[in-house]
Amino acid sequence: MNRFVAIIGTLILCTLMSGAQSQTFPSKPIRIVVGFPPGGPADYTARVLADKLPALLGVNVIVENRVGANATIGADHVAKSPPDGHTMFLTTCGAMAISPHIGPKLPYDPFRDFTPIAHVVNAYSTITVHPSLPARNMKEFVALARARKGQITMASTGIGSIPHLAQELLKASAGIDLVHVPYKGAGPVLTDAVGGQISSLVLDVTPLLPYIKAGRLRAIGIAGAKRVPLLPEVATLEEQGFKNVEAPNWYAIFAPAKMPRAIVDRLNDAVRQAIAMADVRERLISTGADPVSSTPEQLADLLKLDYAKWGKLIREKNITE
Repeated sequence: MNRFVAIIGTLILCTLMSGAQSQTFPSKPIRIVVGFPPGGPADYTARVLADKLPALLGVNVIVENRVGANATIGADHVAKSPPDGHTMFLTTCGAMAISPHIGPKLPYDPFRDFTPIAHVVNAYSTITVHPSLPARNMKEFVALARARKGQITMASTGIGSIPHLAQELLKASAGIDLVHVPYKGAGPVLTDAVGGQISSLVLDVTPLLPYIKAGRLRAIGIAGAKRVPLLPEVATLEEQGFKNVEAPNWYAIFAPAKMPRAIVDRLNDAVRQAIAMADVRERLISTGADPVSSTPEQLADLLKLDYAKWGKLIREKNITE
């Protein structure tokens, strides 16, 4: 009986403490941790939000870059932070839904150690070729790949990256053989792509836009559910007859596990208000991103869906670092 009373007392105390914590939130500046370097699309997205959230939350919002190991260093830091709402993690699909399936065991679990807050944007993978390659759409590219079997190179930002997995989906859908050339990041990929050292590449549309607009690279297909507004003439792969080649690299906000629901709702509401602002949407769309809005539950469902989808593909293709 005494043990039962003690348990009930502990539960009541925890509930009261959680309620008190929620009522005083936020009590200090909020950090948005980004696992990628300054200047990249994830960092840019975080800074766009950080400009607007102070007016909605009443405290300063600071972007903190904790770079390394495909964002796993930043993820581990956030997972070990107090679940008081003052630390958030803006990350990509890769760190949460792909990295756990590849390479050494991670120091965190994407489901156990995080609280979903809000889906923020989708960045659609874009298939691009050097202008010297005689292919202006996906059907011409696939015909060329079949004629030059094993000779067409396609670069990505690394083994197990969204661009790499998009390439695997394309190969399966089109029945073609491509030579995968993995790089460490978008910078080296673009240097060699523009220089003609590689035939083609898959990358998020954001870093590709200046080169496409300048005619130094040619976009021939979008591996997403819809066209990119800034490239309206480039059809999706499904529109061009290639199914099941959707590979959006979503960006979303997570927080440490066991966060009080009232704080989760407060953060979700603030993020959704920011994303709905016309100037925020304009800034994000200008990079080729597709702004979205979600509940925490919708983000949790998205993570489960992509974790299963990419895990299955990685196992089938035996993809390892």
